[in-house]
Order: sequence, then structure tokens, then C-alpha cells
Amino acid sequence: MAFPQRRTAGILLPLFSVRGDRSWGVGEFPDVAALAPWLRGAGLSSWMMLPLIEAAIGQDSPYSALSAFALDPIYVSLDELEDFAALGGEAALSDEERAILAGARARPSIDYAKVRALKQRWLRRAFERFATPVDAASERGRDLARFREESPWLAEYVLFRALKEDHGLDWWKGWEPPLRDRDPRALADARTRLSKECAYFEYVQWVAYRQLEAARSAARAHGVHLAGDLPFMVAEDSADVWAGQDRFRLDATVGVPPDAYSAEGQDWGLPVYRWDVLAADGYGWLRERGAQSAQLFDLVRIDHVVGFYRTYARPRDGSTPYFIPGDEASQRRQGEAVLAALGASGVDLVAEDLGTVPPFVRQSLASIGIPGYRVLRWEKDDEVFRDPRGWPARSLATTGTHDTEPTATWWEALPEAERREARKIPALAHLLDDEAASFGPAVHDALLRAVYGSGSDLLVVPVQDLFGSRERINLPGTVGPHNWSTRLPWTVSQLDSDPFVRSRAEALRRLAEEYGRAPGG
Repeated sequence: MAFPQRRTAGILLPLFSVRGDRSWGVGEFPDVAALAPWLRGAGLSSWMMLPLIEAAIGQDSPYSALSAFALDPIYVSLDELEDFAALGGEAALSDEERAILAGARARPSIDYAKVRALKQRWLRRAFERFATPVDAASERGRDLARFREESPWLAEYVLFRALKEDHGLDWWKGWEPPLRDRDPRALADARTRLSKECAYFEYVQWVAYRQLEAARSAARAHGVHLAGDLPFMVAEDSADVWAGQDRFRLDATVGVPPDAYSAEGQDWGLPVYRWDVLAADGYGWLRERGAQSAQLFDLVRIDHVVGFYRTYARPRDGSTPYFIPGDEASQRRQGEAVLAALGASGVDLVAEDLGTVPPFVRQSLASIGIPGYRVLRWEKDDEVFRDPRGWPARSLATTGTHDTEPTATWWEALPEAERREARKIPALAHLLDDEAASFGPAVHDALLRAVYGSGSDLLVVPVQDLFGSRERINLPGTVGPHNWSTRLPWTVSQLDSDPFVRSRAEALRRLAEEYGRAPGG
């Protein structure tokens, strides 16, 4: 196994939130290496990110995927790209472009549209610079050929992206029938006609993969392991659905049944797996996803793991939704087979088993040794909070997720009766009434002690909760610029000089040492 088999402490921090010293208004792959020494110094040996795969056209959510394999070009660092440097680097930007870049760097949140447009413009220029003198026998030419060989998904992805551009970004279902239905002659003609566009998208993925691989290697040299995030499903308008239409049902969409939070349930608008087709192929496509994860990460969070056991299908014709498979025994067999396929390449898995999850799923996860989540605010028996010290060793402890409000906000919104119950957790029992009335240093320290001292071997705390701040990553059920756009208020270099950040890092390091979670401990 790649991930350290011992008690660890880690951070949940979206890469987009990192404010690199030279990054273009969003965190970039090389920022991983730059931040790793600070994480190590704060006693944090793992960094869990949200998905880094390419978001669907017009989407900012990393869980709405244009491809299950392609990395999002927004994370590519142009400053680390030699073709961009050969063009003159940032000095080559026009006055208007420099103004856009300065504004993007200064913003407290991410302006995805402006950052994407600026990066895409210069990635194309960098590609033109690369494509003109490239020699297939050169070091870079050989490396591109190696990337092509090790990426079986690449050919279909680049053709899909080229066709998307050729069709004004329209959905593939609206393309002319020969291309929509993948007539071999039409596909061959398109590859020839759009060969340069295909080569551009291939170049971008090559650069993205190599930058992330270099960043991961540098982070590991500092004792920091990267944890990825594998979304349950890709978007209907994705390279994977177009290229593998036999694997997906388009007459229904994925969702979740009604629960305490939604009387109607949820419809995510995503296609439904054809589980019989995937099983007949030995879950080959999912094995490929697991193999890609092992290439890039040491640990992978499996999003909505219950969906791999049983998928809630909502027919588009309005008929009654249902689970696939329909019975518990089949659901358990399928879920365990899928997880075995995802982990076949050796990457360690952790299961996001939150929400309405039947007991047999957690029993199954325990039997096959995959950790599930323990979220402090939700770990209760009726209204009584469970003592985190009793949480199982094979679990991931945390204070919240990317979908929850920060702990500071949660604590202050608690009804008084629930706050009194929370204070019965041994790590919080010492709090005085006036200390517990609001979220201050005493409450913050006590809550962190509760999860640091938990029985869980894995600990991953959202960055907001490590610092005690109130920024939110995502508000489920809403769409807008307030989601997926939060940025750290400090650049990477300022983390070592800002007095508050330094004091927090020292406090976190002491907690890690006290509870046996320090790197190398």
C-alpha cells in the first residue's frame, strides 16, 4: 500500500483554493510542491484535494466531469512551461492581459471564466511554439510518445474535445448522426480533419499530467502524501459517455431517494451505469479509473460509495424510481466487486459513506478493510454524541466535508440543548458556559482535540476548521460564483511569515505530536 499505515493528520484543501506566489488566480499543480514543507511543519502528512479532473463545459464544480481521466487545464502552470517561457513568459502578455492577470491574482475568490480564457489563449500559443520545432526523437518528443502509450483513454478524449470545439461546444447528442453514433468512417475522417486540434488537447494533458506527477514526487519527498477524489459519475456530455455509450443508460438519471433533507429526493441529472455491461467486462473501465488514481495519488476518496452498491435510477419518463440492483445480496456483491476493481492497482481507498446509507454497506466496507467517514457533528446515538476515542481505527475522522458549513458556523448555530450534549464529549467537557457560548479559541481547541484524539487512524480536517475561519467551499443545492471559488487569504510564501498562520501551524504540530499523528512518529 502507498499510504502510511499509521495514525496520521491531514488537511482537506481544494487545490483551487491555494494562492501560489505566481499562480494565475487559482491554485496550480506546482503549488503542491511549494506548500508541502509548510504542511509537514504543521504536522500534516496528507493533503486531500477535491477532484482535479476536467469540469464539464460551463461548470465550476469539480464533481461535474467532462472526462473521468483528463486533468483540468486550469491547474496547469504556464510559468513552469518551457514553451511559454520561450515566448517571453508574462512579459509577452498584452497590457490588457496583464491587467486581467493582476485582477485575478488579487481577487478573494476565483473568476473561472477570466482565468480559463486567459490560460487557454496562452496554452494554445505555447502549443504552437512546441508543435513548430518538435522532433519526435527529442527528449520531449519521446516523453509525449510515452504519455500517449500509458494513457489508453487519451485518443477518444482528444477527439471528443476537438469535435466539441468544431461543433461550437454543443452536446454530442446534437452532432450529426455519424459522429453522434460513432460511425468508424466518420471518426477516422474527423481524426484526420481535426488532427492539429487533437494534438493540442493531447499536449495540454501531457503537460498537466507531468506537472502533477512532479508535484506529487516533490510532496512525497517532504513526507506529504496526496489524496485524490474519485467522483461517482461523469456528466452525460462527457468524453466517456460519448466514447462508451454501451456502458451508460441515458433513459434515466442518477439521484438519491427522499430523506430528512429532501422530501422529493434529489436528481443529479447524471447518466446511470449499465452495471450488467460493466460486470461482463470485469469492470474494465473502472479498473482504468483506479489505475489512473494510483498514478497520481497515494489515497483516493470514493465519492458517494453507496451508489456503487446500489444506484438510485430516476426514469426520464417520470415513472417510479428504483434501485439497481434491486436486492441486498446483489448490491453487496456488486459494491465489493467494484471497489476491488478500483483498488486493483494498489491505491488505498477511503469511502465517503455519508447520507442515507443502509447498514449493510458499512458492514461490507469494514469486512473488506476500506475506511469510512466519522464526522464529529453527525456521530450520534439518537441525540447523544459518541466519544471519538471509541471510533474504529480503520476510519477517517473529520470535523466536516466540502459540503458542510465550517465548524465555527455550525457550533454557533447549535440549539442550546444540542450544544450541551456536545459538551459531554470528554474532550469538550472542561468548557465553561461562557466559553461554550460562542466559537472562540477554547471551543476551537477542544473540537480539534476531539478529532485528533479520536480512535481513527486517518484524520483529515477542512482547512477552514484548522484555522477556525468561516469560508464555505460549497452550498449544496445552489449554483453560483459562491461555490467552489474560495481562496486562502495568504500566498504560500506568506504562510511562513504571517504571525497568525505561524501560531496555528505550531499549535497543529503540537496536537499531532500529542496524539501520535506527527509525520515520522
